[in-house]
Amino acid sequence: MEKNKKTITQMQSEVDEYISQFKEGYFSPLAMMARLTEEMGELAREVNHHYGEKPKKNSEEEKTIEQEIGDILFVLTCLANSLDVDMEEAHDLVMHKFNTRDKDRWTKIDSKENES
Repeated sequence: MEKNKKTITQMQSEVDEYISQFKEGYFSPLAMMARLTEEMGELAREVNHHYGEKPKKNSEEEKTIEQEIGDILFVLTCLANSLDVDMEEAHDLVMHKFNTRDKDRWTKIDSKENES
């Protein structure tokens, strides 16, 4: 049985409820950008360990790509919340851009090829 999936709006609300319990609240946008950059580096390191030529040292903590993407999603959600950005609206804007401006940018898969 599949778990109930959360909407982006639900995730934004959940993060906001978590952050709202602390006096410090959200960090500054600049601090969150630094944290987002740090988390991206950690994801890059995990991807390099799994798909690149750099094996993990025995002394290194075992993290997963899923964990690192989760960390990035959390920090990105914090940044969006602190700036009053609706991430679903932001997603719709970028998808509109890709579906209009960039619709012929890449070679599309022929549906007849997929049927065989």
